[in-house]
Amino acid sequence: MSGLSVNVPVDARLTWKYESESPAIHALYERAKQAQWNASTDVDWSIDVPFGAPLPDDSTFAMTSFAASPMARFGRPMWDAFRWELQSWMVSQFLHGEQGAMVVAARLVEVVPDLDSKYYAASQAADEARHVEVFSRYLGEKLPHSYPITAPLRELLTDLLADTRWDITALGMQIVVEALAMAAFRLANSTFHDDLICDITRLVARDEARHVTFGVMSLQGVYGEMTSAELADREDMVLTSASLMRRRFLLEDVWERIEVDPQEGMDFAAHDALMIKYRQAIFSKVVSSLGNIGLLTPKVRDGLDKLDLLGFADRSIRPGYRRRDVQTRG
Repeated sequence: MSGLSVNVPVDARLTWKYESESPAIHALYERAKQAQWNASTDVDWSIDVPFGAPLPDDSTFAMTSFAASPMARFGRPMWDAFRWELQSWMVSQFLHGEQGAMVVAARLVEVVPDLDSKYYAASQAADEARHVEVFSRYLGEKLPHSYPITAPLRELLTDLLADTRWDITALGMQIVVEALAMAAFRLANSTFHDDLICDITRLVARDEARHVTFGVMSLQGVYGEMTSAELADREDMVLTSASLMRRRFLLEDVWERIEVDPQEGMDFAAHDALMIKYRQAIFSKVVSSLGNIGLLTPKVRDGLDKLDLLGFADRSIRPGYRRRDVQTRG
């Protein structure tokens, strides 16, 4: 796979104020120091991953989804093949996204103004390096193949890294990409099919919760002080990011791998009730984080609703949805 180069000038900022200016962020940094784990010694790499093995039936809701899918004509084994391939695809995208997060965290060390934020961003860069290590090892040692970065994720990372405004970079990574990943990790027990990846994602999710919290703390109060034009720019960025991430979860690469017509598969993913609910579930943390930083404006809410990404996070719009309905083992 080819790499990604983004050339952009940024202003590196140093401060001579060494006393703490943000006790809350400093406390988060202390928590980060205490919660470190080692991908080599704290993960049981002897656990077998029986990739491709038959899987038990999903919930009735999920099996109904399969019956209505373009996979059904290939028979029940295709559902298992899809579920394993979805796991391989998701872990691959975690890997690519975590490398992007590592680079963004390093960028934030340069550009955030206060020392507490620099401390925390530096600790996050170390966290993300560990995440890249653990997902790379899992894919390399336990699965027969991986997936390249999807076009939507590559486009989003390029946009975030090309922007010189630190809040845009933080908004896209900490509030959108990291919150999506955290929610997906927390659904791992109902999405993935071996104990090893469930153990890994449980460890990574602890780190990601802190990263999202740092993003919220860093951006609270920022948008209330902006002009309407500046705010509109951030609203557009959020909706563009959400659209790209939604498109990513139409699973074009997975359909190609299992030899289902990609357009037919993407159409199914766009309209299937199970897949819609899964996307809403993983976007719920993004929506709540946007609310916490004052960016869940009417424009953003309306845009997310049009993308069908509200639901769990906005019960007034989808009152009948329940989190336990999401039983996606594929």
